Amino acid sequence: MKSKIQFLLSMIIFGTIGVFVRYIDLASSEIALLRGLIGCLFLMTVMFMMKKKIPWVLVKVNALVLLLSSIALGGNWIFLFQAYKHTTISNAALSYYFAPVFVLILSPFALKEKLSTKKIICIGVAMLGMLFIVGNGGLSTSGLDDLIGIGYGLMAAVFYASLMLFNKFIKNMDGLETTFIQLGTATLLLVPYVFFTKGFGILDVSSSSIPFILILGMVHTGIGFLLFFSGMQKLKGQSIAALSYVDPITSLLISAIILQEQMTFVQMLGGALLLGSTFVSENQSMKFSKLLMKKPAK
Repeated sequence: MKSKIQFLLSMIIFGTIGVFVRYIDLASSEIALLRGLIGCLFLMTVMFMMKKKIPWVLVKVNALVLLLSSIALGGNWIFLFQAYKHTTISNAALSYYFAPVFVLILSPFALKEKLSTKKIICIGVAMLGMLFIVGNGGLSTSGLDDLIGIGYGLMAAVFYASLMLFNKFIKNMDGLETTFIQLGTATLLLVPYVFFTKGFGILDVSSSSIPFILILGMVHTGIGFLLFFSGMQKLKGQSIAALSYVDPITSLLISAIILQEQMTFVQMLGGALLLGSTFVSENQSMKFSKLLMKKPAK
């Protein structure tokens, strides 16, 4: 029960990210840089208190995959934060949750898995759901901006799917060690990217944004990841797959109740088709459930 509560709390934390990003007056790449830096320092402190050492020999063995996964993590954050800034929290969350569908599509090539008839149907239903969300998004009052935000969400999903697949090839490292290395590497890679694209206006961040940056780094990254990995250690893969849906559901509830962002009936139908199809596909694939065990969360 303790493990379920820990994992559930991590999903609720991840589901609230969009709200805090909305109140940070920085570019998405700058937010990603600060989140990675603060989160990395937090996890480093936790690992020091746990007397947990970094297995540098294993880091060297997995160096290329860790580098590629770190690039995927940084890109994932940048596009996700852009999605939150351009469209509703619900649209961003649903388009981002297309990532499992991308994994299913790529699994025959990356993981040598066969696509069963059931999985092919799930992919088709998920695509139909996404079509409902995108098509109806273009008819909303925000119009083009909504479509741009959904596009960013889908790009974030591509990077997230890549991250999940890369993590499948990391050998003999646990989730906490892997995430710490990925956070640190992503942060280092984001420094020159931010410098050449945005300069260091990051130093002129408004005082009103600072509390939200700290919460994003410490709570949504540090504490969120800690609860995520602590909770999933004693959970079965299918339990993790099922409980993972608390994340997008939390985002949808916050969007509707707190921010009062409206979804049309067609969008809600699309969301139900998307989440329902990925739920069915994940619970039909133990290999995919095991893959969820190794992925870092948002």
